Amino acid sequence: MLLVVDVGNTNIVLGLFRGDRLRYSWRISTRRGQTADEYGVLFRSLFSRHEVSMTGVEAVVICSVVPPLNDCFAELSRESFGAEPCFVESEQQSLMPIRYFQPADVGADRIVNAIAARELFGVPAIIVDFGTATTFDAVSREGEYLGGIIAPGIGISAEALFSRAAKLPRIEIKRPEHGIGRSTVESMQSGIFYGYVGLVDEILRRMDRELSGANITATGGLAKLIATEFDGFDRIEDNLTMYGLRIFYEQTLKGK
Repeated sequence: MLLVVDVGNTNIVLGLFRGDRLRYSWRISTRRGQTADEYGVLFRSLFSRHEVSMTGVEAVVICSVVPPLNDCFAELSRESFGAEPCFVESEQQSLMPIRYFQPADVGADRIVNAIAARELFGVPAIIVDFGTATTFDAVSREGEYLGGIIAPGIGISAEALFSRAAKLPRIEIKRPEHGIGRSTVESMQSGIFYGYVGLVDEILRRMDRELSGANITATGGLAKLIATEFDGFDRIEDNLTMYGLRIFYEQTLKGK
């Protein structure tokens, strides 16, 4: 089996593949202070819950945007799975040419998503990843990573409002029933939700001017909340990064 790990700022997503099939996926909170032993206990609990043996994992592929956790996960991979992990590095991978100033600055998860969208859905492509930040990535008709846009995630935007306005409460982020709020909570939900919908809509309009006819894929933990407001998305794929890591493994590492 292949274990793929996406280490993000807010969540860590694990995917377990048997062949081309994603058998299991798990989402856990990112805690920078946890040790390899502590994460190992959590991993063993997840595997045990589904009666899956950790000894069946033959390879581990990781993309991470949290460098302080890289050594932790490298140790966990060796100790818990007996496998030397492969970390995807944007500037070192060879599957996708990067037409971006300073390729090393592009998050590995963004390149992995771009590889998955190109291989699974075709080009040109736009990938919108709704996570801690919301990233918009563009893949050319030639299959090259062109660049993208980074915006504060909806959670960050909401948290800024809560923390800077003393009289406003912390609220659940969800689609409101009315555009015009009839209470403080509804007013905040409407402003946060529809304001963010407007942000995404305008950015996609501008990207379409430069990359018309692109397949547009939404992914990330908040994709279903926001992307369902648009007709322009061709699909919502929660596990896009998982599939991208599997493709990376299949095309660059398997058999070595």
